[in-house]
Amino acid sequence: MDDTLFAELLESVNEALEHAQGKRNLKTTVLPPAPKPMTAQAVRKLRSRLDASQAVFASYLNVSTKLVQAWEANRRSPEGAALRLLRLAEKSPELLLSGTAPIQARPKRVPSHQPSRGRRGSMKARSA
Repeated sequence: MDDTLFAELLESVNEALEHAQGKRNLKTTVLPPAPKPMTAQAVRKLRSRLDASQAVFASYLNVSTKLVQAWEANRRSPEGAALRLLRLAEKSPELLLSGTAPIQARPKRVPSHQPSRGRRGSMKARSA
């Protein structure tokens, strides 16, 4: 066995012994419980509270629109970081909205009334 590895193991054993004898306090971290699963109806309800389309809601969560559609159609269930974020947003919806710019409506396209071009690119008069 490598001397450095043996020294590291010996140090760890001594630390464990000190802890068992009450000579050393170990730092402990209490983790929050895992979030409860979320139903399709709950996802839809949260999205409605935010008054967001599926695409905008997906953007807030940094997931695809197809994934939000699958959640709402009950084909898939939110999991992992997305589920945690959804549960946080249920309690504080402003969390999803913070840091996002308000969505601007796109200006409507106005049809142009330019004359059509013929085969050779010459201008042809339109008949009314």
